[in-house]
Amino acid sequence: MQKQWIIQGAFAALLTLTLTACSGNNPDTQEGQSAGVIDQAAIERLNATLGGFVESGHLAGASVLIFEGGQEVYFNTFGMADREAGVPMSRDTLVQIFSMTKPITGVAMLTLYEQGKLDLDDPVSKFVPELADVRVYAGTDEHGEMILEAPHREITIRDLTRHTAGFANSPDLPGVGPILAAEAPGAQENTLSEMAEKMARVPLYFQPGERWSYGPEVDVLALVVERVSGQPFDAYVREKILVPLKMRETSYFVSEEDRSRFAAVYERNGNGKLNRMPDALGQRLATQRWALTPGGYGLTSSLDDYMRFARMLVNEGELDGARILQPDTVRTMATNHLPDDVTDRSWLPHKGQVGFGVNVAVRLNPPASAEENNGTVGEFFWDGAASTLFWVDPENDLAAILFVQLLPFDEIGLHKAFRDAVYGPFSTEH
Repeated sequence: MQKQWIIQGAFAALLTLTLTACSGNNPDTQEGQSAGVIDQAAIERLNATLGGFVESGHLAGASVLIFEGGQEVYFNTFGMADREAGVPMSRDTLVQIFSMTKPITGVAMLTLYEQGKLDLDDPVSKFVPELADVRVYAGTDEHGEMILEAPHREITIRDLTRHTAGFANSPDLPGVGPILAAEAPGAQENTLSEMAEKMARVPLYFQPGERWSYGPEVDVLALVVERVSGQPFDAYVREKILVPLKMRETSYFVSEEDRSRFAAVYERNGNGKLNRMPDALGQRLATQRWALTPGGYGLTSSLDDYMRFARMLVNEGELDGARILQPDTVRTMATNHLPDDVTDRSWLPHKGQVGFGVNVAVRLNPPASAEENNGTVGEFFWDGAASTLFWVDPENDLAAILFVQLLPFDEIGLHKAFRDAVYGPFSTEH
Protein backbone atom coordinates (compact mmCIF):
# COMPACT_ATOMS: atom_id res chain seq x y z
CA MET A 1 0.00 0.00 0.00
CA GLN A 2 1.41 3.39 -0.87
CA LYS A 3 1.87 5.47 2.29
CA GLN A 4 4.16 8.21 1.06
CA TRP A 5 2.67 10.71 3.52
CA ILE A 6 3.40 8.63 6.56
CA ILE A 7 6.78 7.13 7.52
CA GLN A 8 9.95 6.04 5.78
CA GLY A 9 11.93 2.89 6.50
CA ALA A 10 14.79 2.46 8.96
CA PHE A 11 16.43 -0.51 10.61
CA ALA A 12 17.45 -1.38 14.14
CA ALA A 13 19.26 -4.50 15.46
CA LEU A 14 17.39 -7.80 15.14
CA LEU A 15 17.01 -9.63 18.47
CA THR A 16 15.33 -12.84 19.59
CA LEU A 17 11.59 -13.17 19.06
CA THR A 18 9.49 -14.89 21.75
CA LEU A 19 5.96 -16.14 21.85
CA THR A 20 3.88 -15.48 24.96
CA ALA A 21 0.45 -16.67 25.89
CA CYS A 22 -2.08 -13.99 26.75
CA SER A 23 -2.91 -13.55 30.41
CA GLY A 24 -6.44 -12.81 31.44
CA ASN A 25 -8.17 -14.35 28.42
CA ASN A 26 -11.87 -14.83 28.89
CA PRO A 27 -12.26 -18.64 29.05
CA ASP A 28 -15.71 -18.36 27.56
CA THR A 29 -14.11 -17.05 24.37
CA GLN A 30 -11.59 -19.89 24.18
CA GLU A 31 -13.60 -23.02 24.88
CA GLY A 32 -17.01 -24.40 24.28
CA GLN A 33 -18.06 -22.09 21.45
CA SER A 34 -20.33 -23.93 19.03
CA ALA A 35 -22.75 -21.45 17.48
CA GLY A 36 -22.10 -18.75 14.93
CA VAL A 37 -18.97 -18.01 12.94
CA ILE A 38 -16.58 -18.22 15.88
CA ASP A 39 -17.01 -21.79 17.01
CA GLN A 40 -14.39 -24.02 18.61
CA ALA A 41 -12.89 -24.85 15.23
CA ALA A 42 -12.47 -21.14 14.46
CA ILE A 43 -10.83 -20.55 17.84
CA GLU A 44 -8.35 -23.33 17.15
CA ARG A 45 -7.64 -21.97 13.66
CA LEU A 46 -7.09 -18.47 15.03
CA ASN A 47 -4.74 -19.63 17.78
CA ALA A 48 -2.72 -21.77 15.38
CA THR A 49 -2.60 -19.14 12.64
CA LEU A 50 -1.58 -16.13 14.73
CA GLY A 51 0.70 -18.16 16.95
CA GLY A 52 2.34 -19.58 13.84
CA PHE A 53 3.12 -16.15 12.41
CA VAL A 54 4.86 -15.19 15.65
CA GLU A 55 6.70 -18.47 16.16
CA SER A 56 8.00 -18.38 12.59
CA GLY A 57 9.44 -14.89 13.09
CA HIS A 58 7.11 -13.17 10.63
CA LEU A 59 5.55 -11.07 13.42
CA ALA A 60 6.89 -9.70 16.68
CA GLY A 61 3.42 -9.69 18.19
CA ALA A 62 -0.30 -9.61 17.46
CA SER A 63 -3.57 -9.11 19.29
CA VAL A 64 -7.09 -10.00 18.17
CA LEU A 65 -10.58 -9.18 19.38
CA ILE A 66 -13.82 -10.45 17.83
CA PHE A 67 -17.42 -9.72 18.82
CA GLU A 68 -20.35 -11.68 17.43
CA GLY A 69 -24.00 -11.25 18.31
CA GLY A 70 -23.08 -8.46 20.71
CA GLN A 71 -20.77 -10.71 22.74
CA GLU A 72 -17.02 -11.10 22.93
CA VAL A 73 -16.31 -14.46 21.31
CA TYR A 74 -12.54 -14.31 20.87
CA PHE A 75 -9.62 -12.46 22.39
CA ASN A 76 -5.98 -13.44 22.42
CA THR A 77 -2.52 -11.97 22.18
CA PHE A 78 0.66 -13.44 20.74
CA GLY A 79 4.28 -12.43 21.05
CA MET A 80 5.72 -9.08 21.96
CA ALA A 81 4.65 -5.46 21.72
CA ASP A 82 8.26 -4.49 22.37
CA ARG A 83 10.57 -7.41 21.74
CA GLU A 84 13.74 -5.62 22.81
CA ALA A 85 12.27 -4.45 26.12
CA GLY A 86 10.57 -7.80 26.77
CA VAL A 87 7.05 -6.30 26.83
CA PRO A 88 4.36 -8.75 25.65
CA MET A 89 1.33 -7.78 23.60
CA SER A 90 -1.57 -7.20 25.95
CA ARG A 91 -5.15 -6.10 25.85
CA ASP A 92 -4.23 -2.51 26.66
CA THR A 93 -1.30 -2.22 24.23
CA LEU A 94 -1.51 1.00 22.23
CA VAL A 95 -0.82 0.81 18.50
CA GLN A 96 -0.72 3.20 15.59
CA ILE A 97 -3.76 2.44 13.46
CA PHE A 98 -2.68 4.66 10.55
CA SER A 99 -5.37 4.42 7.83
CA MET A 100 -7.90 2.89 10.21
CA THR A 101 -8.27 6.57 11.16
CA LYS A 102 -10.15 7.04 7.86
CA PRO A 103 -13.43 5.35 8.88
CA ILE A 104 -13.53 7.52 12.00
CA THR A 105 -13.16 10.60 9.80
CA GLY A 106 -15.93 9.27 7.57
CA VAL A 107 -18.26 8.96 10.55
CA ALA A 108 -17.38 12.50 11.65
CA MET A 109 -18.34 13.80 8.20
CA LEU A 110 -21.54 11.76 8.22
CA THR A 111 -22.69 13.36 11.48
CA LEU A 112 -22.66 16.68 9.60
CA TYR A 113 -24.36 15.04 6.63
CA GLU A 114 -27.17 13.94 8.95
CA GLN A 115 -27.55 17.50 10.17
CA GLY A 116 -28.01 18.70 6.59
CA LYS A 117 -24.84 20.78 6.71
CA LEU A 118 -23.31 19.09 3.67
CA ASP A 119 -24.19 16.64 0.93
CA LEU A 120 -22.02 13.98 -0.65
CA ASP A 121 -22.34 15.67 -4.04
CA ASP A 122 -21.44 19.13 -2.77
CA PRO A 123 -18.33 20.57 -4.43
CA VAL A 124 -15.37 20.55 -2.07
CA SER A 125 -14.68 24.17 -3.03
CA LYS A 126 -17.88 25.15 -1.22
CA PHE A 127 -16.02 24.48 2.03
CA VAL A 128 -12.40 24.60 0.86
CA PRO A 129 -12.25 27.50 -1.61
CA GLU A 130 -8.48 27.04 -1.81
CA LEU A 131 -9.20 24.16 -4.22
CA ALA A 132 -11.62 26.06 -6.47
CA ASP A 133 -9.13 26.75 -9.25
CA VAL A 134 -7.14 23.53 -9.31
CA ARG A 135 -5.97 22.30 -12.73
CA VAL A 136 -5.39 18.80 -14.11
CA TYR A 137 -2.12 17.44 -15.47
CA ALA A 138 -2.50 16.35 -19.12
CA GLY A 139 1.06 15.45 -20.08
CA THR A 140 3.76 17.59 -21.67
CA ASP A 141 4.08 19.39 -25.00
CA GLU A 142 6.87 19.07 -27.57
CA HIS A 143 9.03 21.40 -25.50
CA GLY A 144 8.62 19.34 -22.37
CA GLU A 145 6.37 21.92 -20.77
CA MET A 146 3.50 20.68 -18.61
CA ILE A 147 0.04 20.78 -20.18
CA LEU A 148 -2.70 21.71 -17.74
CA GLU A 149 -6.44 21.62 -18.35
CA ALA A 150 -9.54 22.56 -16.43
CA PRO A 151 -11.35 19.82 -14.52
CA HIS A 152 -14.31 18.36 -16.39
CA ARG A 153 -16.23 18.78 -13.15
CA GLU A 154 -15.53 19.88 -9.60
CA ILE A 155 -14.21 17.56 -6.93
CA THR A 156 -17.07 16.50 -4.65
CA ILE A 157 -17.30 15.29 -1.08
CA ARG A 158 -18.10 11.86 -2.51
CA ASP A 159 -14.80 11.92 -4.41
CA LEU A 160 -13.00 12.50 -1.13
CA THR A 161 -14.69 9.53 0.53
CA ARG A 162 -13.99 7.09 -2.32
CA HIS A 163 -10.52 8.26 -3.53
CA THR A 164 -11.55 9.55 -6.94
CA ALA A 165 -10.57 13.23 -6.52
CA GLY A 166 -7.39 13.00 -8.60
CA PHE A 167 -4.93 14.29 -6.00
CA ALA A 168 -1.28 13.44 -6.59
CA ASN A 169 -0.18 10.79 -4.11
CA SER A 170 3.53 10.25 -4.81
CA PRO A 171 6.61 12.35 -5.58
CA ASP A 172 7.46 9.71 -8.20
CA LEU A 173 4.53 10.64 -10.47
CA PRO A 174 5.50 12.20 -13.79
CA GLY A 175 4.96 15.93 -14.05
CA VAL A 176 3.18 16.53 -10.77
CA GLY A 177 5.50 14.51 -8.53
CA PRO A 178 8.27 17.11 -8.24
CA ILE A 179 5.69 19.83 -7.49
CA LEU A 180 4.16 17.65 -4.77
CA ALA A 181 7.60 17.07 -3.26
CA ALA A 182 8.39 20.78 -3.29
CA GLU A 183 5.07 21.88 -1.78
CA ALA A 184 4.95 19.02 0.78
CA PRO A 185 1.31 19.63 1.74
CA GLY A 186 1.26 16.58 4.00
CA ALA A 187 4.13 17.72 6.20
CA GLN A 188 3.19 17.44 9.87
CA GLU A 189 4.17 21.07 10.46
CA ASN A 190 1.23 22.25 8.29
CA THR A 191 -2.24 22.89 9.65
CA LEU A 192 -5.09 21.44 7.63
CA SER A 193 -5.69 24.85 6.07
CA GLU A 194 -2.01 25.23 5.17
CA MET A 195 -2.14 21.74 3.68
CA ALA A 196 -5.02 22.81 1.41
CA GLU A 197 -3.18 25.96 0.30
CA LYS A 198 -0.20 23.88 -0.77
CA MET A 199 -2.34 21.17 -2.39
CA ALA A 200 -3.98 23.85 -4.52
CA ARG A 201 -0.59 24.49 -6.13
CA VAL A 202 -0.20 20.85 -7.15
CA PRO A 203 -2.11 19.89 -10.34
CA LEU A 204 -4.48 16.94 -10.11
CA TYR A 205 -2.99 13.80 -11.61
CA PHE A 206 -6.24 12.80 -13.31
CA GLN A 207 -9.74 14.12 -13.89
CA PRO A 208 -12.05 13.87 -10.86
CA GLY A 209 -14.11 10.69 -10.89
CA GLU A 210 -12.10 8.89 -13.57
CA ARG A 211 -9.92 6.62 -11.40
CA TRP A 212 -9.59 5.15 -7.93
CA SER A 213 -6.23 6.16 -6.50
CA TYR A 214 -5.45 6.06 -2.78
CA GLY A 215 -4.21 9.42 -1.65
CA PRO A 216 -4.70 12.40 0.67
CA GLU A 217 -8.45 12.78 0.02
CA VAL A 218 -9.43 11.97 3.60
CA ASP A 219 -7.06 14.61 4.96
CA VAL A 220 -9.02 17.13 2.89
CA LEU A 221 -12.23 15.61 4.28
CA ALA A 222 -10.92 16.39 7.77
CA LEU A 223 -10.60 20.03 6.73
CA VAL A 224 -14.19 19.95 5.43
CA VAL A 225 -15.32 18.68 8.84
CA GLU A 226 -13.31 21.42 10.52
CA ARG A 227 -14.74 24.17 8.32
CA VAL A 228 -18.37 22.97 8.48
CA SER A 229 -18.38 22.27 12.22
CA GLY A 230 -16.45 25.39 13.16
CA GLN A 231 -14.24 23.30 15.48
CA PRO A 232 -10.72 21.93 15.14
CA PHE A 233 -11.01 18.52 13.51
CA ASP A 234 -9.58 16.57 16.44
CA ALA A 235 -11.86 18.40 18.88
CA TYR A 236 -14.93 17.59 16.78
CA VAL A 237 -13.98 13.90 16.55
CA ARG A 238 -13.43 13.78 20.28
CA GLU A 239 -16.77 15.47 21.08
CA LYS A 240 -18.97 13.61 18.58
CA ILE A 241 -17.37 10.15 18.48
CA LEU A 242 -14.66 9.38 21.02
CA VAL A 243 -16.32 10.76 24.16
CA PRO A 244 -19.83 9.37 23.49
CA LEU A 245 -18.35 5.94 22.69
CA LYS A 246 -16.04 6.07 25.74
CA MET A 247 -13.01 5.65 23.49
CA ARG A 248 -10.63 7.08 26.07
CA GLU A 249 -7.46 5.62 24.57
CA THR A 250 -7.80 6.90 21.01
CA SER A 251 -5.84 10.03 20.17
CA TYR A 252 -3.19 11.61 17.99
CA PHE A 253 -0.74 11.85 20.90
CA VAL A 254 0.50 9.20 23.33
CA SER A 255 1.37 10.79 26.66
CA GLU A 256 4.63 10.08 28.46
CA GLU A 257 2.88 7.99 31.10
CA ASP A 258 1.28 5.75 28.46
CA ARG A 259 4.39 5.07 26.39
CA SER A 260 5.25 1.90 28.27
CA ARG A 261 2.12 0.46 26.60
CA PHE A 262 2.98 1.80 23.13
CA ALA A 263 3.95 -0.97 20.70
CA ALA A 264 7.21 -0.72 18.78
CA VAL A 265 7.11 -0.74 14.98
CA TYR A 266 8.91 -3.56 13.15
CA GLU A 267 10.06 -3.65 9.56
CA ARG A 268 10.85 -6.68 7.42
CA ASN A 269 14.10 -6.40 5.50
CA GLY A 270 14.83 -7.95 2.12
CA ASN A 271 15.62 -11.28 3.76
CA GLY A 272 12.35 -11.40 5.65
CA LYS A 273 13.94 -10.61 9.01
CA LEU A 274 12.27 -8.25 11.46
CA ASN A 275 14.09 -5.10 12.51
CA ARG A 276 12.77 -2.68 15.10
CA MET A 277 12.44 0.84 13.79
CA PRO A 278 14.04 3.41 16.08
CA ASP A 279 11.28 4.92 18.19
CA ALA A 280 12.31 8.41 17.08
CA LEU A 281 11.16 7.38 13.62
CA GLY A 282 8.62 4.60 14.10
CA GLN A 283 6.70 6.41 16.86
CA ARG A 284 7.37 10.02 15.89
CA LEU A 285 3.84 10.74 14.69
CA ALA A 286 2.31 9.91 18.06
CA THR A 287 4.97 11.13 20.47
CA GLN A 288 5.09 14.72 19.28
CA ARG A 289 2.30 17.24 19.00
CA TRP A 290 1.97 18.29 15.37
CA ALA A 291 0.07 21.08 13.68
CA LEU A 292 -1.47 18.59 11.24
CA THR A 293 -4.41 16.48 12.44
CA PRO A 294 -4.90 14.33 9.34
CA GLY A 295 -8.14 12.54 8.65
CA GLY A 296 -6.40 9.77 6.77
CA TYR A 297 -3.99 8.51 9.42
CA GLY A 298 -2.41 9.44 12.72
CA LEU A 299 -4.62 8.04 15.47
CA THR A 300 -3.44 5.53 18.05
CA SER A 301 -5.85 3.21 19.80
CA SER A 302 -6.29 0.09 21.90
CA LEU A 303 -8.19 -3.07 20.99
CA ASP A 304 -11.17 -2.34 23.20
CA ASP A 305 -11.36 1.29 22.12
CA TYR A 306 -11.44 0.54 18.43
CA MET A 307 -13.85 -2.32 19.01
CA ARG A 308 -16.31 0.15 20.52
CA PHE A 309 -16.17 2.05 17.24
CA ALA A 310 -16.63 -1.18 15.23
CA ARG A 311 -19.50 -2.34 17.45
CA MET A 312 -21.23 1.01 16.98
CA LEU A 313 -21.12 0.36 13.22
CA VAL A 314 -22.32 -3.24 13.45
CA ASN A 315 -25.15 -1.97 15.69
CA GLU A 316 -26.18 0.48 12.94
CA GLY A 317 -24.86 3.59 14.63
CA GLU A 318 -25.50 3.06 18.35
CA LEU A 319 -23.65 1.54 21.28
CA ASP A 320 -24.64 1.43 24.96
CA GLY A 321 -27.17 4.21 24.54
CA ALA A 322 -24.87 6.51 22.57
CA ARG A 323 -26.24 7.06 19.07
CA ILE A 324 -23.57 8.37 16.71
CA LEU A 325 -25.36 7.82 13.37
CA GLN A 326 -28.79 6.77 12.19
CA PRO A 327 -29.09 3.28 10.65
CA ASP A 328 -29.70 4.67 7.16
CA THR A 329 -26.53 6.72 7.42
CA VAL A 330 -24.47 3.67 8.37
CA ARG A 331 -25.94 1.92 5.34
CA THR A 332 -24.87 4.89 3.21
CA MET A 333 -21.36 4.51 4.59
CA ALA A 334 -21.35 0.79 3.79
CA THR A 335 -22.77 1.16 0.24
CA ASN A 336 -20.53 0.98 -2.81
CA HIS A 337 -20.20 4.46 -4.36
CA LEU A 338 -17.72 3.50 -7.09
CA PRO A 339 -19.39 3.47 -10.54
CA ASP A 340 -18.73 0.45 -12.75
CA ASP A 341 -17.09 2.69 -15.33
CA VAL A 342 -14.29 3.53 -12.89
CA THR A 343 -12.21 0.57 -14.01
CA ASP A 344 -8.76 1.93 -13.15
CA ARG A 345 -8.64 1.01 -9.45
CA SER A 346 -4.92 0.75 -8.70
CA TRP A 347 -4.41 -2.03 -6.12
CA LEU A 348 -7.98 -2.05 -4.72
CA PRO A 349 -8.89 -5.37 -6.46
CA HIS A 350 -6.26 -7.07 -4.30
CA LYS A 351 -8.68 -6.59 -1.41
CA GLY A 352 -11.17 -8.91 -3.11
CA GLN A 353 -14.31 -8.24 -5.13
CA VAL A 354 -14.99 -4.90 -3.49
CA GLY A 355 -16.26 -1.42 -4.16
CA PHE A 356 -15.79 1.62 -1.99
CA GLY A 357 -18.16 3.43 0.35
CA VAL A 358 -17.49 6.29 2.76
CA ASN A 359 -13.84 5.68 3.69
CA VAL A 360 -14.29 1.90 3.73
CA ALA A 361 -14.07 -0.90 1.19
CA VAL A 362 -17.36 -2.76 0.68
CA ARG A 363 -17.47 -6.44 -0.29
CA LEU A 364 -19.73 -6.99 -3.31
CA ASN A 365 -19.27 -10.70 -3.98
CA PRO A 366 -18.09 -13.74 -2.07
CA PRO A 367 -14.62 -15.06 -2.87
CA ALA A 368 -14.59 -16.93 -6.16
CA SER A 369 -11.54 -19.01 -5.27
CA ALA A 370 -9.41 -20.04 -2.32
CA GLU A 371 -6.83 -17.47 -3.37
CA GLU A 372 -9.15 -14.50 -2.78
CA ASN A 373 -9.49 -12.74 0.54
CA ASN A 374 -12.24 -14.41 2.54
CA GLY A 375 -15.30 -12.52 3.72
CA THR A 376 -19.05 -12.01 3.53
CA VAL A 377 -21.05 -9.94 1.06
CA GLY A 378 -21.99 -6.62 2.67
CA GLU A 379 -18.92 -6.57 4.90
CA PHE A 380 -17.12 -3.23 5.10
CA PHE A 381 -13.57 -2.80 6.27
CA TRP A 382 -10.23 -1.08 6.11
CA ASP A 383 -6.67 -1.56 7.27
CA GLY A 384 -3.60 0.44 8.24
CA ALA A 385 -0.04 0.91 7.00
CA ALA A 386 1.40 -1.14 9.87
CA SER A 387 -0.76 -4.14 8.78
CA THR A 388 -3.66 -3.57 11.21
CA LEU A 389 -7.15 -4.61 10.04
CA PHE A 390 -10.78 -4.32 11.05
CA TRP A 391 -14.04 -5.31 9.46
CA VAL A 392 -17.75 -5.22 10.20
CA ASP A 393 -19.85 -8.16 8.95
CA PRO A 394 -23.53 -7.18 9.22
CA GLU A 395 -24.81 -10.56 8.00
CA ASN A 396 -23.20 -12.36 10.94
CA ASP A 397 -23.42 -9.45 13.41
CA LEU A 398 -19.65 -9.71 13.71
CA ALA A 399 -16.81 -7.22 14.16
CA ALA A 400 -13.14 -8.24 14.07
CA ILE A 401 -9.93 -6.35 14.83
CA LEU A 402 -6.33 -7.43 14.27
CA PHE A 403 -3.52 -5.32 15.73
CA VAL A 404 0.11 -5.71 14.70
CA GLN A 405 2.86 -3.15 13.96
CA LEU A 406 4.53 -4.49 10.83
CA LEU A 407 5.96 -2.64 7.84
CA PRO A 408 5.83 -2.78 4.86
CA PHE A 409 2.11 -3.43 4.69
CA ASP A 410 1.26 -7.16 4.94
CA GLU A 411 3.88 -8.77 2.74
CA ILE A 412 3.34 -12.04 4.63
CA GLY A 413 -0.29 -12.81 3.76
CA LEU A 414 -1.42 -12.11 7.30
CA HIS A 415 -4.82 -10.63 6.48
CA LYS A 416 -5.72 -13.48 4.13
CA ALA A 417 -4.70 -16.05 6.74
CA PHE A 418 -6.59 -14.23 9.51
CA ARG A 419 -9.76 -14.07 7.46
CA ASP A 420 -9.46 -17.75 6.57
CA ALA A 421 -9.05 -18.57 10.24
CA VAL A 422 -12.24 -16.67 11.07
CA TYR A 423 -14.46 -17.98 8.29
CA GLY A 424 -12.91 -21.39 7.63
CA PRO A 425 -11.71 -23.06 4.46
CA PHE A 426 -12.95 -21.74 1.13
CA SER A 427 -16.23 -23.18 -0.07
CA THR A 428 -18.43 -22.30 -3.02
CA GLU A 429 -21.29 -22.33 -0.51
CA HIS A 430 -19.90 -19.28 1.33
